[in-house]
Amino acid sequence: MSDLADDVWRLMSSLVMNNQDTWKRAVVERTGLPFSRIRILSRLANRALTVKEIADAATIDAPAATVAVNDLTTRGLVIRETDPDNRRCKKVSLTGAGREMLAVIGSVDNPAPELVRSLTDADLVALQKILRKAAQV
Repeated sequence: MSDLADDVWRLMSSLVMNNQDTWKRAVVERTGLPFSRIRILSRLANRALTVKEIADAATIDAPAATVAVNDLTTRGLVIRETDPDNRRCKKVSLTGAGREMLAVIGSVDNPAPELVRSLTDADLVALQKILRKAAQV
């Protein structure tokens, strides 16, 4: 069963990665941010993270995460604050401007590729049901 799950995961990943270029370009043009910064902002959408957690979540090394956070701080999109649970640690969180930027990113049209549009309604409903179930795990 594990091999099947791995195969399904690779297929989903490939489908998304191979069909996101137009959206990525549009987001970069609309925001003026490199996509690496957009990835970090999206990781901060639900909670504050340390720079190490950002690096892990965005699959970059810690020095690159520090440079990115410094850039986003300079742009007024994130703020570093002392973690109330660990005073030696700093958490990075979105500012109001950062949340507005996420709204801009979310407003960029990201239509399904023709391959997905060509599925029957029954297939789309089944796929939607499966993906919603997987997202709740």
